[in-house]
Amino acid sequence: MSSKDVSIVVPLFNEAESLPELCGWIGRVAGSQGWDYEIILVDDGSNDGSWDVIRDLSKDNKAIRGISFRRNYGKSAALYCGFKAACGRVVFTMDADLQDSPDELPEMYRMVTEENYDVVSGWKQHRKDNKLTKNLPSKLYNATARCITGIKLHDMNCGLKAYRSEVVKNIEVYGEMHRYIPYLAKNAGFTRIGEKPVVHQKRKFGTSKFGMERFVNGFLDLLSLWFLSTFGKKPMHFFGFTGILMFLVGDILAVWIIVAKLVHQAHGLKFRAVTDQPLFYLALVAVLVGVMLFLAGFIGEMVARSAPERNQYNLKEEL
Repeated sequence: MSSKDVSIVVPLFNEAESLPELCGWIGRVAGSQGWDYEIILVDDGSNDGSWDVIRDLSKDNKAIRGISFRRNYGKSAALYCGFKAACGRVVFTMDADLQDSPDELPEMYRMVTEENYDVVSGWKQHRKDNKLTKNLPSKLYNATARCITGIKLHDMNCGLKAYRSEVVKNIEVYGEMHRYIPYLAKNAGFTRIGEKPVVHQKRKFGTSKFGMERFVNGFLDLLSLWFLSTFGKKPMHFFGFTGILMFLVGDILAVWIIVAKLVHQAHGLKFRAVTDQPLFYLALVAVLVGVMLFLAGFIGEMVARSAPERNQYNLKEEL
C-alpha cells in the first residue's frame, strides 16, 4: 500500500446527512495544503443508508475509502480497523457529526511534523453542548483522567486528534478504550503528547449517540486501563501485597483478642468469650480475604507468565 501524507479516520454511526459536507470540507482543506491524503470512513453498522452515501462519495473521489461493519461494534472497533488500514505519515481522527472542524488539521499536522509531537489532542474550550448533561460531567471526568494518567490534557475524549503513524500502529484500541488513546500511547512509550484548542460547532444533523452512562463506563474503563498498565505483567505486586497486608491485620487482631481474653481470665477480671466478639469474626474474614487475594495474585502471575505477549516490547530503533 502506497504511503500518504495524511490519513483521516472517521468512525460513524447513522451520519448519512453529514458525510457529503464533511468529505467536501476535508477535501478543500487537504487540497489547500497540497496533501496526498485519504479519508477512511468506518461505518459502524449504520441503518440510515450511510454506507450507500459512502459508496457514492468514493466513486466521485478516489481519496475516500470505506469500511463497513455488519453490526454496531462501537467506536473503539471502528478506530482499530481505521488505524489498521491507514497509510498516512500523520493520522487524524475526527467525528462525522460536523462538530469537529477540518480547518484545525493543518496546525495539528504542523505540530506533529515540525514540533515532533507523537499525539496532538483537540481541546474544545467552548463547548456547544448542554452545560448540565455534557459540560460539567466532562470537566469532572477529565480532571479524574488527568489525576490517574498523569497526562495534562483538558479534553481527553475529544474526537479530533492527530497521531504520528508509529503511534496508531503500536497500540491496540479495544472495548471502549477509544477515550484513552493518549494514555495507551503513553504506555507504549510515546510521551510527546500535546493539545491544541479547537473550535467546537453545534451538531447540524441527527442526534448524539452517547448518553450519561458513558461517564460511568469511562471511569471504570480508566481504572481497568490503569490497573492493567501498572500491574498487568506483575499481578502479584498488587494482589500479593494486598493479601499479605489483609492477612497480617486479621492475624494481629485475632491474636490480640485471644491474648486480651487470657490476660483478663488470668487476673480474675470480667471477660467475654472470643467467639462472642464480632471483631474476632472480622479478623477471620480479613485472614481469609488475605489468603484469597494472595492466591489470586499467584494465579494471575502464572497467567501473565504464560501470555504470548509477555515479551513484546515497542522498539524505538535498532542499529
